[in-house]
Amino acid sequence: MHDKIVILTGAGISAESGLGTFRDVDGLWTKYDLEEVATPEGFARNPDFVHEFYNARRANCAGAAPNAAHAALARLERDHPGEVVIVTQNVDNLHERGGAAHVIHMHGQLDQALCAACGHRWPAPAVMNTADPCPACAAPATRPDVVWFGEIPYHMDAIMAHLSGCAIFAAIGTSGEVYPAAGFVDLATRAGAHTVELNLEPSSVVSAFAETRFGPASQVVPAWVDSLLSP
Repeated sequence: MHDKIVILTGAGISAESGLGTFRDVDGLWTKYDLEEVATPEGFARNPDFVHEFYNARRANCAGAAPNAAHAALARLERDHPGEVVIVTQNVDNLHERGGAAHVIHMHGQLDQALCAACGHRWPAPAVMNTADPCPACAAPATRPDVVWFGEIPYHMDAIMAHLSGCAIFAAIGTSGEVYPAAGFVDLATRAGAHTVELNLEPSSVVSAFAETRFGPASQVVPAWVDSLLSP
């Protein structure tokens, strides 16, 4: 099969690497009010507090390693004769560290910094501070290059184009509760794609999928990839 495969990944694919959902292993998320650390308004009120949160997340990510699910998707990208498009809601870089060459980060990346004044982007240092000057305009307006609640996800035009032309759409480790990503399965179905959910447990939109596979990502994703690559 030489058709395009579009894969959406969420927090569940990184959970076995120690980067959980909103209930991280070390309790990181539970210590913060998301309205204060994951909204533009929260950043405007207390940028030092927000930087503290993302510095902790960056350190957590740096200490994590890709798991078998990340490696399997990299293998699919490499060995499938058609195009494989990985779209992730995650802000970690485990797909890339697992070997994937082309990943669309719709919610931004922890390892990137953004100037709120001029829009310039650059690789983020391990520790970011409110007073850090932008390398392009020197304004002290540095923020994490992540999409916060109330902001528009990145690369939506490209993602929609890929969904409209895919033969297979898979959602891996997603809750099905966050839009627009939760609506991707409907777009792919209308485009005639075969749809599959791979998850630890059924998502909120599981009934929209033609095929389901449940279990730890490190087990179900490699098995699914094997089934696609088998002659």
